[in-house]
Amino acid sequence: MRRFEDKVVIVTGAGSGMGKATAERFASEGAKVVLVGRHADKLESVAAGLPSERVLVQQCDVSHEAQVDAMVQKTVETFGRLDVLVNNAGVHAEGDVENTSAEDWRKVMATDVDGVFFASRAALPHLKTAKGSIVNVASVSGTGGDWGMAAYNAAKGAVVNLTRAMALDHGKDGVRVNSVCPSLTRTDMTEEMMSDQALLAKFNERFALQGPAEAEDIAPVIAFLASDDARFVTGVNLPVDGGISASNGQPAQ
Repeated sequence: MRRFEDKVVIVTGAGSGMGKATAERFASEGAKVVLVGRHADKLESVAAGLPSERVLVQQCDVSHEAQVDAMVQKTVETFGRLDVLVNNAGVHAEGDVENTSAEDWRKVMATDVDGVFFASRAALPHLKTAKGSIVNVASVSGTGGDWGMAAYNAAKGAVVNLTRAMALDHGKDGVRVNSVCPSLTRTDMTEEMMSDQALLAKFNERFALQGPAEAEDIAPVIAFLASDDARFVTGVNLPVDGGISASNGQPAQ
């Protein structure tokens, strides 16, 4: 498929995991891709596998407003337009409210919520011109609670409802806004969890499909939501979770 021929796509958190897989998916469908992240070496490694004439590397911390504004401006200066924004950059911190430090709380909120806000605000004037779309990477942790992940739950819950709000506000502008809500996915962020076989066994009791997901399982869904195939889809927070959210929470029989 070449659904994104001559389209310009920004992917934040593009240096690894879902961001890397998503950037590669868009590039494979003809897009010009802007790789955004804090670590230049990781971004350059991803860029090396993409067509050089269709890739732009932008070292940027999405929690910093001025950096985000400059990144979007550089994108438009380089490629002349912007069609899709994928807000993927994210961090997490473990702990309940009582045991989460103010520093960890602010770190999670700054990247996972402020970053989505800053990037969306900077991109919207250009997306309105292109009649483009935003795809946020939320989480099943934004649609239901976890034990010991208060900051992450709060942040992803904010992204879920911000997705709905932006869809309502900007549909009249021709801009669609959706999110994907993955469950446990094999990425750098979950590397420690992947080594815990007892934990993985507990997750697999909840998956209808054998899990965990790979980053390449999430990227095609992001591409679908951004494409014209989803032209009448907006305000959706789509679980990509192997069937976990199909359960009412009772144990398997």
